[in-house]
Amino acid sequence: MSGTARRRSALTVSAAGAMLVALDGTVLLMVQPSLRRDLAASVTQTQWASTGYLLSVAALLVIAGRLGDRYGHRRLLLCGLCGFAAASAGIALAPGIGVLITLRVLQGLFAALLQPATLALLRLTHPADRLGRAIAVRTGAIGLAGAAGPILGGLLVAQLGWRSVFAVQAPIALAVAALAMATPAPPPRHRPAKRFAITGTLLIAGVLSASVYALAGVPAHGWTGGPTLAALACAVGGAVILLAWERRTAYPIVPAAVARSRPVTAAMAILLLTSGGMFGALFVATFLLQDLLRLDPLAAGLRVIPLTILMVLGAPLADAALRRYGPRRTAVAGLVPVVLGILGLTSLDQTGAWSATAGSITAFALLGLGFATVMVTATGTVVGDAPAGHAGIVGGLKQTAMNIGPTLGIAIAAGLMPVTPSGAATRFALPAMAALAALGTLPALLLPARPVSTSRASPADGGGSLRRGSPAEARASGR
Repeated sequence: MSGTARRRSALTVSAAGAMLVALDGTVLLMVQPSLRRDLAASVTQTQWASTGYLLSVAALLVIAGRLGDRYGHRRLLLCGLCGFAAASAGIALAPGIGVLITLRVLQGLFAALLQPATLALLRLTHPADRLGRAIAVRTGAIGLAGAAGPILGGLLVAQLGWRSVFAVQAPIALAVAALAMATPAPPPRHRPAKRFAITGTLLIAGVLSASVYALAGVPAHGWTGGPTLAALACAVGGAVILLAWERRTAYPIVPAAVARSRPVTAAMAILLLTSGGMFGALFVATFLLQDLLRLDPLAAGLRVIPLTILMVLGAPLADAALRRYGPRRTAVAGLVPVVLGILGLTSLDQTGAWSATAGSITAFALLGLGFATVMVTATGTVVGDAPAGHAGIVGGLKQTAMNIGPTLGIAIAAGLMPVTPSGAATRFALPAMAALAALGTLPALLLPARPVSTSRASPADGGGSLRRGSPAEARASGR
């Protein structure tokens, strides 16, 4: 297979794998009512079909990235895709809610295995001058999948029942796995230490799952509820122990080279804060569209289409800006429309139908354009500046930020919203989400200022820095 064909195949696998996970997360919204009726499940049990998956993914993403660095990303990708297919088929045949929840947890485990690998595969197969374009395509594909999920899920549920949503995922995952097997990827020349610290693995899994459980439970229990406080206490206590362990062990889960990389940690912070602000705002907007403006789910979903269109169109524009202006200015420029878009959603409480429609269309378009810019910039920084041999672990950290950020944003928004959505949501929740996204400006200022260099590092480095100059030079110059 030629170099061009290999890069195209790797990009297809990466984008398809990311789309598969994005589709799964969005179609479930349409599945839950039918699933609950068919399996005679309670509301709590039905919610655990989502929560169990979310906890599994959050707990294992970083570990999966570490495993990929050690044993090979394509191997982890194939394992994740085949396991995801098997779990999806099992869910389609699940006889009861207990079996379904168990299989959803397993599905989340395999989703965690494949997600960091999809990013690492791009790093292994694309040189520096082509990596940004590939990440832009992947970002656009994720946006498209997120918008198509509810529509596709609604059609499948209406025509074939809720089980068909999971049944169709199995052959898609297997098809992507077959393409991944046919895509040769050079192994990274740098391998981390063979030893794998079980203690650190258990600690980071526990901290992340406790954090996600606490945040996911805020809408139901509130910030001061017993389950929320208990989970937060476990998360904080576990984090203290984890930090102490990582400092003293010779085999940390997050290598020192990654933890000390300013561009990588700054990009993680940007993703967490920006995704938190945007998804928290979308959470509020969903209630305003359906409960305040009395739109049905399909009409509400159509109102959000400008966000998807601008994400798809904005991704290649973001790549061009990144090449010309560098990560720092591109990220800051992307955050501006995100904040303005969130504030623009306050138009949804206006009584005039035209004002609400025009304002929301503009706001969602700004959100899509800005978030695509931030995503392409931060992801390109994470992948391009990954220390040698650690593309998987930084991919896992990136995906973890993208899981915890939205959960955090929704938790904050839910705590600020009234029981019955009204104008109070626009007075308190949406400005808070705009402020959360605006905080992303602080880590954005820590990103490298210069554009990506096309002359450094080969794909087989598996994560060597693609920026101009050495790390020491970058720190000295403030890049």
